[in-house]
Amino acid sequence: MNSGVFVAGTGVVSAIGNNVAEHLLALEHGNAGMGNMTLLDSVHRSSLPVAEVKLSNKELAKRTGLATGITRTALLSALAAQEAVNDAAIDLKNLRTGFISANSVGGMDKTENFYAQFLADTSAGRLRNVVNHECGRPTEIVADLLGISHFVTTISTACSSSANAVFLGARMIRHNLLDVAVAGGADALTKFTLNGFNSLMILDNEFCKPFDENRKGLNLGEGAGYIVLVSEKIARQLPKDVYCAISGWANANDAYHQTASSPAGTGSLLAMNGALHKAGIQPSAISYINLHGTGTQNNDIAEGTAINTLFAPHFPKLSSTKSFTGHTLGACGGVEAVFSALSVRHGLVYPNLRFHTQMKELPFAPQTVFLKNQQISHVMSNSFGFGGNCSSLIFSKV
Repeated sequence: MNSGVFVAGTGVVSAIGNNVAEHLLALEHGNAGMGNMTLLDSVHRSSLPVAEVKLSNKELAKRTGLATGITRTALLSALAAQEAVNDAAIDLKNLRTGFISANSVGGMDKTENFYAQFLADTSAGRLRNVVNHECGRPTEIVADLLGISHFVTTISTACSSSANAVFLGARMIRHNLLDVAVAGGADALTKFTLNGFNSLMILDNEFCKPFDENRKGLNLGEGAGYIVLVSEKIARQLPKDVYCAISGWANANDAYHQTASSPAGTGSLLAMNGALHKAGIQPSAISYINLHGTGTQNNDIAEGTAINTLFAPHFPKLSSTKSFTGHTLGACGGVEAVFSALSVRHGLVYPNLRFHTQMKELPFAPQTVFLKNQQISHVMSNSFGFGGNCSSLIFSKV
């Protein structure tokens, strides 16, 4: 019943690009996406940098064919998912195809606008702005756009959401429940998330410095990332080579705190160990780790401690690409799954921007230079969320 699962297509949009090609250029040249808010209307506009996608809702609607009134999360999701499906070049007709998408804010951007108007005047505000509020609506909208109806579901587990979407897609293919799964996630910047994270005092008022001794917090970002997963049978029929295999995945929960990770990295360690076990490889086989690496005091020490426990004394190259994209919340696992697949296919290791001082608690430091033509056998991608929900994925060369 079990068989291999392969990545046949990739699609991504974030603050550093509107497609895969633009992301590769930005990653190579060290072009980060953080800056002042230009689209989000917030009282923190001049004090908290964010990583906004450089397209308005009107521009996103034009590119995707969706209506301009659709929520920004759905628009971002559509752009990246369409690219992934087009890249895979698969005729989805007569195939058991799933769309497994993740997010954490749903249509909150439209709801915020309605709420402000409604508070001022209970007869004001357009109800059409709240009908797409729940997290499942962006998934349904984009599934309809792609013509996928066999299996459609939404994952919302905070910052591990889209990693878990990939996890579920891989499992369903492995167990012969789907032939193809378009899996990943999307999230738009909203005042709800900005103010929420600011209340936790974990936002940096400068560009974030993941895994640096002097890190002060994260920068919020937005975007979407999807990969097209296929069975071994479908992979053999494709007119192009697959990117890689997805060989390992695991989810764990340390149940430590609502918004903090265990300082000992318990959940992180369980997730990484579980993914290695699923892939049937030892820690020494990992060539590169795409860190969760948010830049907060708690996350980086928890993840770093777990990595030290698992990999010491020989550490693979590692970095946080959130130093480019900001923390895209429910989208980050999908965005970084795309980066991981590209790393395997092209032999790439990405830099950890703005790293200057090694953390005193850790015996390793992140990669600071973009590397090409590397011998990449296995890439581990970590996504760790609030509530202790921790997931790790492993992408492998074929």
